[in-house]
Amino acid sequence: MPQANTAESVEVRDSQMAQSYLTNGRNAETAGDRPKAIAAYEAAFTADPDDPEVCFRLAYNLDLVGEEDEALHLYEQCIQQPQPPLNALLNLAVLYEDRGMFAQAERCIRQVLGTDPNHARARLYIKDIMASRGMVIDDDDDLPAEKQKAILDTPVTDFDLTVRTRNALRKMNVRTLGDLLRISEAELCSYRNFGDSSLQEIKAMLAQRGLKLGQAASEQQTAAKQAVYDQLKTSTGSSDEMLERSVSELALSVRARKALALLGVQTIGDLCLKTEAELMGVKNFGTTSLLEIKNKLSDMGLSLRKIEG
Repeated sequence: MPQANTAESVEVRDSQMAQSYLTNGRNAETAGDRPKAIAAYEAAFTADPDDPEVCFRLAYNLDLVGEEDEALHLYEQCIQQPQPPLNALLNLAVLYEDRGMFAQAERCIRQVLGTDPNHARARLYIKDIMASRGMVIDDDDDLPAEKQKAILDTPVTDFDLTVRTRNALRKMNVRTLGDLLRISEAELCSYRNFGDSSLQEIKAMLAQRGLKLGQAASEQQTAAKQAVYDQLKTSTGSSDEMLERSVSELALSVRARKALALLGVQTIGDLCLKTEAELMGVKNFGTTSLLEIKNKLSDMGLSLRKIEG
């Protein structure tokens, strides 16, 4: 009995310490001191790694500073709870989707919808994820989507391709028709010994089916862009005309402009698609440039894309 009491007292003490660190972390987060917040959340997690709130706050803040691998593992731990935080499921789905892990992303979003069928962001995300997999969503009839999935899961070996082309695709780990729709022409050509004859052969095979290389990725980007545009127009009253204006109109500093050029950001709408973490991931892009961009967008009633927190 004394041992049990000792173990129980240690558990209570650890929980109390975790809550103290958690409070410190939240205070630092509110004050905008993210490094201090992360340090406090890490201390709280060490004291009580089973606390779902501690786990989520640490994952969320690491996600914001670009530590996606660590954030992903923490989100995965967080959702093991009987009633996992919906925001943890949503953020994990985004990380999975970024890695091309569409099945895992879909499971997370369907778990959110299982709890809240009318969750607006989850309903939006599920369409994006399914578009990424090259599938068509029909809210009123699931049969077309299932049929489309079966087609996209067809092995490339089932198509009339030369042995050389099949072997090349096998070495690239391109196994299905859906894989071909997720890879671009440039990516195919970048593989060693992949020739123009194989490229033309694949493009002709896809064209016969009304498809093309990189189609799924292109549809994903278009859907994601339109979804953000729609959200911005609803929340800020912005117009398509405003979002399509060039970022040059923001009169940013040279460093900020170079960073946006590296990210392929051409319009104000493109900029609103980016997160703080994506911008901070650009070499030589610092807090000063981030604040400059945020202030410019704020003056227009806009902001960078936020992940759930």
